[in-house]
Amino acid sequence: MNNRGNIFERINKNTRTNLITIGIIILAYMVFQIMIVTGNLTNLMQGLLVPLCYYSILAISLNLTVGILGELSLGHAGFMCVGAFTGAFFSNSMVDIIHNTFLRFSLAIITGAIFAALFGTLIGVVVLRLRGDYLAIVTLAFGEIIKNVINVLYIGFDSRGFHISMKDSVSLNLLGDGKVILNGAKGITGTPNDTTFTVSVILLIAIYLIITNLIHSRSGRAIMAIRDNRIAAESVGIDITKFKLLAFTLSASMAGIAGVLYSHNISSLMATPKNFGYNMSIMILVFVVLGGIGNIRGSIIAAVLLTLLPEYLRFMNDYRMLIYAIVLIIMMIFNWNPACIAWRKSHPIQRLLRTKIKKEA
Repeated sequence: MNNRGNIFERINKNTRTNLITIGIIILAYMVFQIMIVTGNLTNLMQGLLVPLCYYSILAISLNLTVGILGELSLGHAGFMCVGAFTGAFFSNSMVDIIHNTFLRFSLAIITGAIFAALFGTLIGVVVLRLRGDYLAIVTLAFGEIIKNVINVLYIGFDSRGFHISMKDSVSLNLLGDGKVILNGAKGITGTPNDTTFTVSVILLIAIYLIITNLIHSRSGRAIMAIRDNRIAAESVGIDITKFKLLAFTLSASMAGIAGVLYSHNISSLMATPKNFGYNMSIMILVFVVLGGIGNIRGSIIAAVLLTLLPEYLRFMNDYRMLIYAIVLIIMMIFNWNPACIAWRKSHPIQRLLRTKIKKEA
């Protein structure tokens, strides 16, 4: 009877957590839409709505690798880069062929996710044999390699088909009807602005549900068992390579989706390789660490707060980044200091919630 009660309690808690998180996202979406319609939302905030969504997707997808799988990856910006450029390349190539915006953008998202997952699988087969610092170094190298390869790549299209060069755009020898799609370090310009706040929110909710359902599934428990004790997990018959590769590939594909949203966003008319460097990977990792490793909802909250904070501190000029750093330190202490953790657990609201759960069980 106690076991049944514990299962009932756990299922209710997981479902309740998901409903609360999705409810908060939908409520925020409705508030922003009302503010846009009534003209009470600034242009700055309107320009940040889509970035808030794709940064949140990046944070929760990396948390799957770092928090749930327990492996430190510093190449997440590389998978985002793959998704951004393959998705943008598809849209630029098909803009005159597929006139339906919804269909073209949907196919671009699928394309970005597939290519990012493919790279995730290829890289994962190699790097997941490593651990700790070695894994971090190799994934970091992958991100830099991807960025630099695209940086010297020129791709054009004309009536004869696609042309590729690693010298310059002139060497593509395009006919009069041709156009350069990928222009080396200049990146891809003129990508259709298909990303909307509504689509971004829908994808954020969908990816959140996929990750949370995976975590509480049999595969998710196997992944967490590998994280907690690799030897013990292997001794009970868990396929280490299979489940590690599953988590890594899924994380990469979701980063690819975020990249497609980025490259099709109206505020990102030019997707250049330099945007997907080491700093981007570190920023995503900061979202994960400050939101709580393994805490999916916390990653979303951290991504939103840390995306908004630098923009709203611009009026402080030279002191803006100093205050940003202080806030990061305070959040780190609040999330990880044992005294702060004990205080949060002993808070009256937390005690009330635990009492309610026990009564329901």
